[in-house]
Amino acid sequence: MKALLDTHVWLWMLTRPERLGAVAQVIADSRNEFFLSAASSWEIAIKYSLGRLPLPIPPASYVPSRIRSTGVTPLAIEHSHTLDVAELPPHHRDPFDRLLVAQARSLDLPLVTADPVFAAYDVTTIEVR
Repeated sequence: MKALLDTHVWLWMLTRPERLGAVAQVIADSRNEFFLSAASSWEIAIKYSLGRLPLPIPPASYVPSRIRSTGVTPLAIEHSHTLDVAELPPHHRDPFDRLLVAQARSLDLPLVTADPVFAAYDVTTIEVR
């Protein structure tokens, strides 16, 4: 299986794995491939700079080193992904979430998330409970 991780899911892998519940077993299975969008790196950097996300080291070091340690595959943001956002219904305004939905749809990847807002979109989700 291949899937796209929501930002909070990836951060929970690092800091609060108990929050992943049964999904932790799916993530731990080396036969599966998980992607982390550059949109998540951007979200982390912004929240860090606003003082809303404490990290032990700056995001420029934290994110790449933790990408390696978690074994996720980095996913670039393509122009087509950003343009696909325009086709999404306005269920909510979070630009990071909307970009993740566009990427998941464009690449036909389920989105691993605990956020119920994604259920409103035409995207497959793997719910973290």
